[in-house]
Amino acid sequence: MRQTDSVNDPAIRTRLWRNGIVDKEDFPLADVSDYLNEPGCIVWADLTDPTPDMLKQLGDELGLDRLAIEDAVEPHERPKASRYSTHTFLTAYHLNLNRETRELSAIQISAFVLKHGFVTVHNEGFDVDGMVKVWDENIDLCVFGVEALAYGMLDFIVDGHFDTVQALDDEIEELEDLLFDGGIHRVQRRTFAIRKSLVHARRVVLPMREVVNTITRRDTELDPALRPYFEDLYDHVLRAAEWTESLRDMISSVFETNLSLADARLNTIMKKLTSWAAIIAIPTAVTGFYGQNVPYPGFNQHWGFVTSSVMMVGLVVGLYVMFKRKDWL
Repeated sequence: MRQTDSVNDPAIRTRLWRNGIVDKEDFPLADVSDYLNEPGCIVWADLTDPTPDMLKQLGDELGLDRLAIEDAVEPHERPKASRYSTHTFLTAYHLNLNRETRELSAIQISAFVLKHGFVTVHNEGFDVDGMVKVWDENIDLCVFGVEALAYGMLDFIVDGHFDTVQALDDEIEELEDLLFDGGIHRVQRRTFAIRKSLVHARRVVLPMREVVNTITRRDTELDPALRPYFEDLYDHVLRAAEWTESLRDMISSVFETNLSLADARLNTIMKKLTSWAAIIAIPTAVTGFYGQNVPYPGFNQHWGFVTSSVMMVGLVVGLYVMFKRKDWL
């Protein structure tokens, strides 16, 4: 493998734990394999947007499966966990909702879980420092092996899912406040935007149950001390998935309610138009009758004018009162 100095390459990060204590950081990527067989050591290598050749060389040195390497660099992979003869391969997505543009972004991250090594591959924009912070906050778990790093990564990702679902929940609450303010088109635009984000989030959150379950239930090398942490993580994944499903029902209810309100507003407008049309029709009918060019009662008489005026005013007032009582006006 070509000698890559991770100190001079910001796209590569490395770290070595010896007996649960951080021993080295940012050493050359070519030295990763040298520490894999040392007792009490676990090593981490992180690659940001690696080239296929770089990943292939690393895979040849560490014995990574060819299909797993292809999945690590292939975009739009489904979140999953796959067991191979020498390692476990994980793929997940970190979610982030921009509250200003209301656009949901998902950054793919893949991981190779070896016996004493942990290799992460992701796109630019993934918060590596946030993941490392979780490891540092749970430094006591590192003595239990490389699975502790996998737990820290998944815990960081699932926490991001919770933050995103919470933000979407807040968006729906704001949308409910706008629902009865009359801004039909504004509500419709925001409803479709949130529904699109929820569909995207659902594709990422729901498969995480399978990812965590595969590691917890099927990984025979998982230290018993780590199993309660993975079970708690699985509970968090279930809650995030259930929350996402409930939000989908809520946004569907908002959409249907908005349509119902639009129909109700249309019916109200039609009742008002019909009422005023009926009221306006009365003077038209009376003046039309008295505008005939043939003799009629009161023709060419002062009392005929008074009679027609009283008739118009009386009928108009009567209709207005009747429509008002029926709540048409």
